[in-house]
Amino acid sequence: MDVIASLFSNLALGFETAVSFQNLTYCFIGVFVGTLVGVLPGIGPLAAIAMLLPATFNLPPVGALIMLAGIYYGTQYGGSTTSILVNLPGESASVVTCIDGYQMAKNGRAGPALAIAAVGSFFAGTVGTILIAVAGPPLAEMALKFGAPEYFSLMCMGLIASAVLASGSMLKAISMIFLGLLFGIVGTDVNSGMSRFTFGMSGLADGLSFVVVAMGLFGFSEILSNLEKGQDKASRELLTNKIEHLYPTLHDIKICMGPIMRGTAIGAFFGTLPGAGPTISAFSSYALEKKMAKRPEEFGTGAIQGVAGPESANNAAAQCAFIPTLTLGIPGSGTMALMLGALTIQGIAPGPQVMTQRPELFWGLIASMWIGNAMLVILNLPLIGLWVKLLQVPYRMLFPAILVFMGIGVYSVNNLDLDIYMTVFFGLMGYIFNKVRCEPAPLILAFVLGPLMEENLRRALLISRGDPTVFFTRPISAAFLIATILLLIVMIMPNIRKKRDQAYQE
Repeated sequence: MDVIASLFSNLALGFETAVSFQNLTYCFIGVFVGTLVGVLPGIGPLAAIAMLLPATFNLPPVGALIMLAGIYYGTQYGGSTTSILVNLPGESASVVTCIDGYQMAKNGRAGPALAIAAVGSFFAGTVGTILIAVAGPPLAEMALKFGAPEYFSLMCMGLIASAVLASGSMLKAISMIFLGLLFGIVGTDVNSGMSRFTFGMSGLADGLSFVVVAMGLFGFSEILSNLEKGQDKASRELLTNKIEHLYPTLHDIKICMGPIMRGTAIGAFFGTLPGAGPTISAFSSYALEKKMAKRPEEFGTGAIQGVAGPESANNAAAQCAFIPTLTLGIPGSGTMALMLGALTIQGIAPGPQVMTQRPELFWGLIASMWIGNAMLVILNLPLIGLWVKLLQVPYRMLFPAILVFMGIGVYSVNNLDLDIYMTVFFGLMGYIFNKVRCEPAPLILAFVLGPLMEENLRRALLISRGDPTVFFTRPISAAFLIATILLLIVMIMPNIRKKRDQAYQE
């Protein structure tokens, strides 16, 4: 009873924080921008959050986190709109929705497809938020018992898991992790005071700016990649028919209840895993629904289950990704690493202590997710016409404007010309990574976790007087390291590695 009473008391605090006019405004801005980002192909939540990080510097911590979180889960909603109407996924997790969503639109059923996507997204988002509220406190309480060895081992496991679950070659993903760790140690060593990899540049004495690395790798590089593709109005299949019969039939609702619930469960599971996230959740949900269907041949021709399941999965994953990030201080994806970066910029040390020291931040964010999900349902359907018109704006006009705002944002952080040059450098690096099919998300994850790993490694060795066996003699730390080693061994096995590569190709 005490646990339930405490939960409701904390939720009351959260809603008291979230329903203030200021935080409601930040929530609305977040979900609106998130929907806009989801609609526009090629940008995605990573690039959008990276671009908007400088704008959060002068915001209160609660408002900044509410807005950035709204952008993240708002992109999952927005991506479904263009996937269904235009056959153009605005976000990678919405690729699966194109398969049946656009076919439904061509068959005159765009309304039911959009409505069931909104219902599934709202249900999954609500369930995901409940899971955060229920699972958060016990996980944080457990994490408070962690010492430096446990945190170091947990971060090792998180990085390896992100490499295993990253798309493409695992060797490339591990290379990205090592590169991220290398970038993370640039700056001044706090113990010795010696400069590391600064090359005599005073601007690098405090290390590489998180905003510069994130905006270059995910913002600037995405713009270069999309401009190279040369996509424009002529290459887009715009659905010009008037959308009628918005609501799904009772039969549609009946056959979609199972996919929505299964998709939510799949998304909740993958959302908490490092490196998995909405995209894997959506593909897994679609594959499961196709296997379970009585008439699998209907998939690809406009099966509404092919919209309901993946949309529920990617939204549940987006919400549940906050569980390890907020309770353990361990980001499960590149986007969550940006969230941790935003907390650090606000002067808040990420980890389980956030829940005890800043309860209004944790519970205010959870309450804002419920409000944000409701806003998204109300916001998306009336604005369909606006999103379709927006897609007709040529890329050659859209992206240069974004580039100018990015430059202003980067320069405003430290007022250094070096930051602009470094952003271009990381942008070109991200562009090259895209060309050679290296996913940069593990790099930003390692860049964020690297300094924390070094700090906990040194602290653990200091406590143990230089004895490295401390990582294996403490049970929880040993369990994390054994899990890490087993994960590596299993993925090196030829049969499993082959199946993994085939799964990503499909």
